[in-house]
Amino acid sequence: MDLLNYLLLVLAGVGAGFINVVAGGGSLITLPLMIFLGLPPVVANATNRIALLAQNVVAVSNFKKKKVSPGKYGIYLGIAALIGAIIGANLAIDIPEKLFNRILSAVMIIVAILLVFKPNYSVDTGEKLSGKRKWTGVIAFFFIGIYGGFLHAGIGFIMMLALVKINGFSLVKTNSIKVTVALIYTVSALGVFIYQDLIDWKAGLILAIGSASGGWLGSTFTVKKGDKWIKRLLLLAIVVMAIKLWVF
Repeated sequence: MDLLNYLLLVLAGVGAGFINVVAGGGSLITLPLMIFLGLPPVVANATNRIALLAQNVVAVSNFKKKKVSPGKYGIYLGIAALIGAIIGANLAIDIPEKLFNRILSAVMIIVAILLVFKPNYSVDTGEKLSGKRKWTGVIAFFFIGIYGGFLHAGIGFIMMLALVKINGFSLVKTNSIKVTVALIYTVSALGVFIYQDLIDWKAGLILAIGSASGGWLGSTFTVKKGDKWIKRLLLLAIVVMAIKLWVF
């Protein structure tokens, strides 16, 4: 990679980090970019986790400073996702490049369809934290973790739907829990990829610089602007994903 490519990684990281925190789908920017810059798909998938780790560390810290906490339940969901992510990351190690690219393309199409139908992320009935709801969430996040460990792309939308529809959280708290869960399970997935020596450290660290900045901007924007502006950013994400789907 040359200097221009690394600059593109930083800029893509800022955009992806911001989008991932306030909505989801940022990896649908960074993953194709790294593949088009010459990284093998499996290496790009593994390397992307460094940026995800950086952005979520910053976002979780920023949410904490602004007194938005995921609570104990968010930690339980993170642990369930962590277990699932170990399974998912191991599934991603030996996948053929052609198959990986087709899966990524399919995910982009699914996310685009999901966004076209504009799922309702709002809730007005209050938080639902009965025993049944809690366990439903834990089981759901175990399977979400499997997908997150395998690919991660577009997972933010899935986590938001689960947290709002199962537990009735506001979008601000949903985003706080989302980045906490992503931080926890990314640690386990990254560990698997490091053990398998699949990380391009230079590209990953450069991408992480941008993603950490984007994560800080996203968490700050979320708390200041609240649910109304998150919905507008979800609409922006629809446009971004549609353009990417058409172009790539």
